[in-house]
Amino acid sequence: MTATPRTYWLEHAWLGTHVEPGVAVEVTDGRVAAVRTDTPAPPPGAEILRGLTLPGLANAHSHAFHRALRSTVQVGSGTFWTWREIMYATAERLTPDRYHALARAVYAEMALAGITTVGEFHYVHHAPGGTPYADPNAMGEALLAAAAEAGIRITLLDAAYLSSGFGRPPTAHQLRFSDGDADAWAARSSLLKDRDHARIGAAVHSVRAVPAEQLATVARWAEERRAPLHVHLSEQTAENDACREAHGCTPAQLLALHGVLGPRTTGVHNTHLTAEDIALIGGSGTGTCMCPTTERDLADGIGPAVALQNEGSPLSLGSDSHAVVDLFEEARAMELDERLRTRTRGHWTAAALLRAATADGHAALGWDDTGTIEAGARADLTTVALDSVRTAGPLPRLGAETAVFAATAADVRHTVVAGRHVVRDGAHTLVPDVPGALAQAVQALRA
Repeated sequence: MTATPRTYWLEHAWLGTHVEPGVAVEVTDGRVAAVRTDTPAPPPGAEILRGLTLPGLANAHSHAFHRALRSTVQVGSGTFWTWREIMYATAERLTPDRYHALARAVYAEMALAGITTVGEFHYVHHAPGGTPYADPNAMGEALLAAAAEAGIRITLLDAAYLSSGFGRPPTAHQLRFSDGDADAWAARSSLLKDRDHARIGAAVHSVRAVPAEQLATVARWAEERRAPLHVHLSEQTAENDACREAHGCTPAQLLALHGVLGPRTTGVHNTHLTAEDIALIGGSGTGTCMCPTTERDLADGIGPAVALQNEGSPLSLGSDSHAVVDLFEEARAMELDERLRTRTRGHWTAAALLRAATADGHAALGWDDTGTIEAGARADLTTVALDSVRTAGPLPRLGAETAVFAATAADVRHTVVAGRHVVRDGAHTLVPDVPGALAQAVQALRA
């Protein structure tokens, strides 16, 4: 994204295990060339980042168009399934141009929150009714362009979504999600290409949305490309019950039988699991993406994140439905939800939660060289103010604890992607009026 050598001076930097004061980071060709500690004063010409600088944050699970649902779905009561009907109605109004405008604003909101990479779980592929656009990937290309214009990286997780349930065809709302079968999905997805700011991955929407005999096609597509593969897994007990009725096993067991689980796969939510499920997921090295603000918003439940990690499942975090866009809140909520469930404290250290939001989140999205501040890594940085009403007071050496347990997205002061300032002093450098862009894009879907 940038080839201009430059130096950033970090007043305080989280280096994975501790906070270091006075760190100079030299950047060349968008990567960290050198990290120099014990630098009490900024070198001549360095760009100064005051506060606590972290590696860029990774939002491992996003549905960009869900941002249009914010607040509107808080009227009245219901369940995940009633919420889903409102979501479908919003999806019906998307066009490539409308989706581009909305996603550009949503990704700019993410940049303001310190997010430098997003995993976009994408399944709105075709026009209403299921007719392909002239460019069969017009919707996906709109998302890729939106991320570039907002200045962040993206992994487009192109999702196979072929049925409304076990043995049932898509509903009228779902026709625009479906390619007909997994081979047609694979042919269309193969037209999408990686680029400097983007990776192309795959997704199984869920076991209810991809027939069991076609799961291997999606898994093979990802394996051949060494691409990440994500799947919504056991978010609802109704899905588990229907899977047992149709196949005599749980969703995790069905995925294992068809070769979907593995180190490049991430299960999203992983909420309602058996002990055998947890062992299958962890033993295969399959990751877990927790989305606590959405899981509580939709009344999904609290997933067994501690048990999954103990069995070997790496944890990442996502904002999913964008009830809020705040990776600090996602990290904090994972710990605090576990405290509520167990009535004990301290399941993860602040450093462990930050790893989920940075290095492990990037790895889940196929950016293994991103999410750390060290030589050779991509130069993605997020600076959190230590002098706001939320963060003032604690010692700087407790910066990790302050970021996770006190800060919010509003405390992000700077966001740097590939060595380029995307957010400077709390203002987006590429999208000048992010609130206005969000309001305009959401209103266009309601018109």
